[in-house]
Amino acid sequence: MQIYTLCFLKKENEILLLNRQKNPWMGRWNGVGGKIEVGETPLECALREIKEETDISLDHAHYGGQMDWYEDGELRGGLELYLAELPADFHYPTPKGTREGILDFKKIDWIFAEKNQGMPDNIPFILNHLLTSPDKQYFSCFFESGALQKVIKVEK
Repeated sequence: MQIYTLCFLKKENEILLLNRQKNPWMGRWNGVGGKIEVGETPLECALREIKEETDISLDHAHYGGQMDWYEDGELRGGLELYLAELPADFHYPTPKGTREGILDFKKIDWIFAEKNQGMPDNIPFILNHLLTSPDKQYFSCFFESGALQKVIKVEK
């Protein structure tokens, strides 16, 4: 099973998101992240991916736990989840086009809007935890034919 990182950068009441121009989640707003390389810790990967995808250099990100996902009953991958807080005076003009897609700050209430179709369906569950709890949490997400069926909090 391939393990990835997924990172959200928070600045006041906004989150820096990436509208992906390729799969997975093409055309939807998501955090930044990617594959953990051989010999790399999840935190090292998260910080590297933040730098590569946003050109923002950070020394630390808060580890929020893990999420794995199943597609049509088969375990497909796992994510190490991170949240980083940017200072209120951090200057980062958006929107910004990159090779991965478009980066932009989105208000937290927009992310959680009930009718919002612009986010991967499991992200509000994950992001809600990262924003409200300092504890590590573990989630399993189940998709059938590409549609999210359920998110389960797993006790570890």
